[in-house]
Amino acid sequence: MRFFFGSALLSGATFLYSFAVLAQCNSSQLPLANPGRPTVSTPATLTPVGYLQFENGGLYANESPEFSNRLAINQVTKLAITSRIQLLALSEPFTHSTGAEVSGNRSGEVFVGLQTVLIKGEGYHPTVSVSYIRRLYESLAPEIDIGTFRQSAFVLVSNDIGGFHFDLNGIVTEQAEDRVRRAQFGETLSISHSIGPFTLSGELWHFSQPLTNANAVGNLWALSYPMKRNLVFDAGFNHGLTSTSTHWEGFAGFTYVLPRRLWKAREQLRATKGF
Repeated sequence: MRFFFGSALLSGATFLYSFAVLAQCNSSQLPLANPGRPTVSTPATLTPVGYLQFENGGLYANESPEFSNRLAINQVTKLAITSRIQLLALSEPFTHSTGAEVSGNRSGEVFVGLQTVLIKGEGYHPTVSVSYIRRLYESLAPEIDIGTFRQSAFVLVSNDIGGFHFDLNGIVTEQAEDRVRRAQFGETLSISHSIGPFTLSGELWHFSQPLTNANAVGNLWALSYPMKRNLVFDAGFNHGLTSTSTHWEGFAGFTYVLPRRLWKAREQLRATKGF
């Protein structure tokens, strides 16, 4: 709980500062958000270089093999340090579950990672990236159908064709239970299309469940709306299609990019130095 309140306090202070800065910026000067939520798929493209991006939301799930109901707050922080390298931090500051072996209020797990662009997309050629994520803190809170992992590797492909945006992910993770370790494999495909100011996303995903010799498959639908260039709201639902999948999940949240860059761009440094 101390972790939860500390995270909430830090987030509150961050957004108060951000809105103060936002009031001084023209809309055209704001960085463009690149949301990774609410789909399971992660885009191969990176966030604006030098800007912190926060992806925050809540998720409610019911009828899973590990619990009856689960409510969680999830948070992802991204920072692209170059046009090809991005740092990641993922956490669940708070979870509440019922009908599980370990029910009640708990903080969730914490992960850090790195994403690298291998091929920059142009025209019909897609952007291709790889990423690696490692767990720093293991929680006793029950997990949804895809389980948890010690470490994971991703191949990410994104492209825009005919007014549609495609995100395709191939995933391999290491799952462990006591001394048993198994490889988990996953595939996700998300397709998005703009409808006026909104973006509609549909997704189909699959993850093996190696510790139970089963498979989790789901179908996700979401709607997002850009309030500003750097602020995007989203909401949607996911429905499990197999007996070992979480039956229903509902979620809502937002993606927000701090309007001030953490360091000056090279062009700004050259102008400052008179080059």
